[in-house]
Amino acid sequence: MTNSARFDRGHTDDLMSFLAASPSPYHAVANAAERLEKAGFRQVAEVDAWDGESGGKYVLRGGAIIAWYVPEGVHAATPYRIVGAHTDSPNLRVKPIPDTGARGWRQIAVEIYGGTLLNTWLDRDLGLSGRVTLADGSHRLVNVDRALMRVPQLAVHLDRSVNSEGLKLDKQRHMTPIWGLGEVAEGDLISFVADETGVPAEDVKGWDLMVHSIEPPAYLGRDRELVAGPRMDNLLSVHAGTAALTAAAAAGSRLTTIPVLAAFDHEENGSQSDTGADGPLLGTVLERSVFARGGSYEDRARAFAGTICLSSDTGHAVHPNYSERHDPSHHPMPNGGPILKVNVNQRYATDGSGRAVFAAACERAGVPWQSFVSNNAMPCGTTIGPITAARHGIATVDIGVAILSMHSARELCGAEDPYLLANALTAFLEG
Repeated sequence: MTNSARFDRGHTDDLMSFLAASPSPYHAVANAAERLEKAGFRQVAEVDAWDGESGGKYVLRGGAIIAWYVPEGVHAATPYRIVGAHTDSPNLRVKPIPDTGARGWRQIAVEIYGGTLLNTWLDRDLGLSGRVTLADGSHRLVNVDRALMRVPQLAVHLDRSVNSEGLKLDKQRHMTPIWGLGEVAEGDLISFVADETGVPAEDVKGWDLMVHSIEPPAYLGRDRELVAGPRMDNLLSVHAGTAALTAAAAAGSRLTTIPVLAAFDHEENGSQSDTGADGPLLGTVLERSVFARGGSYEDRARAFAGTICLSSDTGHAVHPNYSERHDPSHHPMPNGGPILKVNVNQRYATDGSGRAVFAAACERAGVPWQSFVSNNAMPCGTTIGPITAARHGIATVDIGVAILSMHSARELCGAEDPYLLANALTAFLEG
């Protein structure tokens, strides 16, 4: 590693603060937007006409944010350099009729979101977060960041075979959190949320709420070389992408392409929504930016043809207790630098040309990098990478940071890797 990428613990400290302050996708994009505002970016509304002025701009839609910086002197067909990520993480989400219970216990009805590791939500102090929608159509963020509820596990005395035969959880019957004692009363949860948020309960007409672990991120290990925390998949990449975009914007007139951060919602359940990578949001924003600078459809086609996207998401570090589940010759390690993710069946979008782009960015940043490929006998996950490539015809490369305990309520990464990723993304966005 060169001196340019020497580890700065301050970046990882800031990541931990970002994770703690972002218990839901709505908080994540609000926090990213706040950081962009401090760097001189300004929000533009989708319903307004856009201008072609230079500078930093961003669009917020639900749990998604698209931000870009237009340097002075670029033309309508100038290509983009995009960092793609997602804001959502597997968790438990509140149902439309939330108040439930049994045998004198008051409980909250939840739906399983994404491919979460169910057992990691057991016996954990849980808060409540998300947003409520008011009668006038506006939203209010919700963050009850204290021990509000818990999913209790059955005692070993009542499940004698649990340690020999494994834990078996029914998503409907066994994952309902408790939050008190007494009779179930319809409207209790939303009245409580309204009071916590400071709005009249009768003004709350909709909600998008979820539970989160209140345990803060922490350094782990004798030498604090690891970080344990929630929602690293994939707020680690959202944080790194935000830092990289603001750093690239500071380069100003040296830029020859337009740097972009695209952080989508709903990746964990297929990306098919108006805020997901399989929706029109990214393409619409990029097209409108071209047209606002006086471009034509021909300019749009030229810009997209020269565009490259790094789809940044977490990947699997080699697990010391299950190394046989990994490819024998590909063992990414924490603090080994970001990973290049390859799957020839297009579960990842990387090809040889993409490898060259990523390698060049890492070399410019003085950042080491690793390769990841799945064991042939194991199914391979996927990302927004292939979706972005197929939907927009944009060359895309899948990368990320190697972690353990992916999709757990609490994941684990190397303390240096978030900083190394941010450096590589900055070098990529600066072209």
